[in-house]
Amino acid sequence: MKKISLVVPCYNEEESIPLFYRTVSKVIDSMNTPTPTVTPEYIFVDDGSDDRTLEEMKALHQQFSETVHYRSFSRNFGKESALAAGLQATTGDVVAVMDVDLQDPPELLPKMFTLIEQDGYDCVGTIQKERRGQSRIRAFLSSSFYRVINWLSDVRIEPNARDYRLMTRQFVNTVLSLPEFNRFSKGIFSWVGFKTTYLTYESQPRAAGKTHWNLRQLFSYSIEGIIDFSSAPLRLATWVGGISFVLSLIGMIFVFVRALTVGGAVAGWPSLVVILLLIGGIQLFCLGILGQYINKIYLETKHRPKFIIREEK
Repeated sequence: MKKISLVVPCYNEEESIPLFYRTVSKVIDSMNTPTPTVTPEYIFVDDGSDDRTLEEMKALHQQFSETVHYRSFSRNFGKESALAAGLQATTGDVVAVMDVDLQDPPELLPKMFTLIEQDGYDCVGTIQKERRGQSRIRAFLSSSFYRVINWLSDVRIEPNARDYRLMTRQFVNTVLSLPEFNRFSKGIFSWVGFKTTYLTYESQPRAAGKTHWNLRQLFSYSIEGIIDFSSAPLRLATWVGGISFVLSLIGMIFVFVRALTVGGAVAGWPSLVVILLLIGGIQLFCLGILGQYINKIYLETKHRPKFIIREEK
């Protein structure tokens, strides 16, 4: 019998945890009917919640101490850190990453498990067909992000791919072997390679609670993903600086030739100010891009832990 570990990051999800456990337990039971096939291991990760999320985890652990475990952070470190902490704690032969809000349908687990066991896949990911309940702006920005990062990066990330996936132990160990502090899991899952396939599904409403991601956080997360898996912004800064330099040379030659043939031009303060602002803006733009990469290097060189565990069982 194989052990399947379920990694479930949680942030202020006190209402969703009991619903998640009951729903997934039914799916696991169906996988063990009529022949026992898998034994579950639940790894809940409390990402510094300020509601009763941890208490709900403890209650489940007390009731099902053999199969339900939890890790609680000292503060909010973010979903990427919660994923890393959960993966580190797993002991299963196969490992699933799932959202606790049940927007990732647990009913796909049996098919995902079959694809790994019978078809030899190392990872079975999921793709959301539609984005119900999202604003048009948010859906447009999300789809635009995948187009941009796949254009800039050598690593292809499937559009609308979810974190929800089932992975073999070898796949998980390889992901955990990557030591970087700045983590973009979707990119890492694609970068490590292995034999991977995807299942598509219709978007599901949240079982309870509300989303904790706003547009600002999603935009910041997207920028991190692009920087972590592409050096194209640095090349863009180089090209912008080079083009600006060439244009300035052309302008200097034009002014010099005009002074020799026509005479000096009347000084124009507005045009001078515009040119200065343009050049200054280009410089700041390029410095900003360079600063983002330097900041990533700075964080890596500190060698700080990706998370701090306050309590675990």
